[in-house]
Amino acid sequence: MRTLPITVTALAATLALTLTACGGDDGGGGDNKTSSEKSGASNSSTACAADKFTQEVVASEAPAAGDTGTVSVTLTNGSGADCTLKGFPTVGLDVRGTALSVAPEKSAAPEKLTVKKDETVGFTITYVRGPAGDAEKAAAVTTAKFALPGADAELSFAWKYGEVALRSAGGNEPDASVTPLQRTGD
Repeated sequence: MRTLPITVTALAATLALTLTACGGDDGGGGDNKTSSEKSGASNSSTACAADKFTQEVVASEAPAAGDTGTVSVTLTNGSGADCTLKGFPTVGLDVRGTALSVAPEKSAAPEKLTVKKDETVGFTITYVRGPAGDAEKAAAVTTAKFALPGADAELSFAWKYGEVALRSAGGNEPDASVTPLQRTGD
C-alpha cells in the first residue's frame, strides 16, 4: 500500500508548515519580541500623558443622602501624536489635603485604546451621597484628582456634587467606583 506513506508525508509537511507559521522563537529561546520589535520598527504609539488632554466634566448629581450620582469625565487628545491607554484612571477624592482612593468598578474589563489627535475617551465616577456635616459617615470632598495609566501627571477638577458617603463609619474608603477608560463620541 503506497497511500499510507504519502498520507504520512503529507501530514508531516502540513504539521511542519503549521509549526513554522506559529513561529519557532517563542518556545524555549525566550525571544518574546513582537514582529515590529524584531524588525527594528518603532511603535509610534506611547502611553498617553494626562497633561496633553483637555477635559470636560458633566455630572448627574445625587440629590440627597443615600442617592447615587455620577460624574463623567471626557478627555480630548490635544497633542499631535497617537497614544495608548489601557486600564482605569487612578482617582483620588481630596478631603482637607487627604486623598481618598476610588476603587475600580469590579465588573468592568478595560480595553486597549489608541487615541489619535482630537479623539475623545472618558470615564465615570459613580458615588453615593453622604449626609451633610457628618464626618463619621461622609467625606466633604473639595477636589477630584486623577492620573492616566502609565502617566505621571495628574489632572483635577473641583468637586461640587455634595459629600461622598463612606463605606464604613469613620473609615477612609469612599462609597464610589470608577469605570475603565473607554472611547466616547462617534
